[in-house]
Amino acid sequence: MPDRAYLNSIDPELVPGARNAIKVCLRLKQEERITIITDTVTHEIAAALQTEVEHVGSEYSLFVLEHHARRPLKYMPEIILDDLARSQVSIFAAQTQPGELGARTEMTSVVNHHRIRHGHMVNINRQIMLEGMRADFLKVDELSQRLVKRARKAERITCKTPHGTEFEAELSPELRWLKTSGIITRDKWGNLPGGEIFTAPINTNGLFVVDGVVGDYLCERFGDLESNPLTIEVENNRIRSLRSENKELRDEFRAYTSTDENSDRVGEFAG
Repeated sequence: MPDRAYLNSIDPELVPGARNAIKVCLRLKQEERITIITDTVTHEIAAALQTEVEHVGSEYSLFVLEHHARRPLKYMPEIILDDLARSQVSIFAAQTQPGELGARTEMTSVVNHHRIRHGHMVNINRQIMLEGMRADFLKVDELSQRLVKRARKAERITCKTPHGTEFEAELSPELRWLKTSGIITRDKWGNLPGGEIFTAPINTNGLFVVDGVVGDYLCERFGDLESNPLTIEVENNRIRSLRSENKELRDEFRAYTSTDENSDRVGEFAG
């Protein structure tokens, strides 16, 4: 059976971001159905999202992952996938754990097959809810549309930063560019908060210095990399070498990008 995320009271600081997610980004309508997937760590945010859904008046189901399977997930529980297939809108608001990419892929396969408007709030936390999720996503979408028009004409884009990034992508006007600007449609599910355009490049080469975060479960583990950046050398769309003074980070990232034959391949170029 579906769960409930209610607390005794909803943190009012989470309300603006939750309302933005439900009413602006996902544009949930009363006659639609939504599936919310969360975990025990994120239940406070899920409760705020659930409350906004109830304000809209939509039918919904909410699932706490730990109530239906052991973490880390080896697969996405069938009860969740079956419920997801009945919905027009969905949200994944949970923290990642090592080895769970396959389970999330099972979920997004259902999302893609049924063309569900899906908000992917992976590793969402209070700070992101108070900052990124309070953005004016209509303005973000307007800017993203202008960038897409320019990017579609580009044949080469070079990225440089003061910290050492010097990275070049080979592109083509024939490539398809997508935007995940926070305004989510049936054509493409997106991350929340959103604000990027992306494509699959023809080729990439150069140095990419990660001095922010590396994403997925590594994000929580290693945090901000400003003091110990990770330098990724790419040659012909493949990782050639990794360098970092944080040897544990370097080795963990190498393992993460070696799980299958294409894990070290640059499959996306985003801006």
